[in-house]
Amino acid sequence: MKKLSVLFAAVMLFMSVGIAKAQKMASLDYQEILSLMPETKKLSADLESFSKVKGDDLQKQGQAFQAEVQKYQAEGAKMTEAQRQAKEAELQKKQQNLQQIQATAQTDLATRRDTMLKPVLDKLNNAIAKVAKANGWDFIVDASALIYKAGPDATSAVKKELGIQ
Repeated sequence: MKKLSVLFAAVMLFMSVGIAKAQKMASLDYQEILSLMPETKKLSADLESFSKVKGDDLQKQGQAFQAEVQKYQAEGAKMTEAQRQAKEAELQKKQQNLQQIQATAQTDLATRRDTMLKPVLDKLNNAIAKVAKANGWDFIVDASALIYKAGPDATSAVKKELGIQ
């Protein structure tokens, strides 16, 4: 019985090694391909433009707020205590509004980036799947995650599939 269980374990070990060897793997540089895609370049330009518009608007509002604070500092001594408290409360509310607008702008930018990036990533992932099937690869891993690489590189095949040089 003991010999049978040892023999069974040896056969299972041999079979699992054989199955692991049968799987074909390749690697690719995902970030390189993504950065070379024309859609990514357009996306970056669009996001930069959107960010600049939002940033310019925030800067104008911030400058207006700073001017109002400076005016208050210059005229604050001439105001009554009730006027000063009312003006300080108004300025504090404006500052909170500016912070809220800034947070909203950051959220809008992130949402826009995610929305615009999804079709680009889908296109890249579909090209990778197509190349993997065409070459009989069971797995394609990102080259940046590899410590040692000796297998085929799928980067050029995916670039070709996407029409990138």
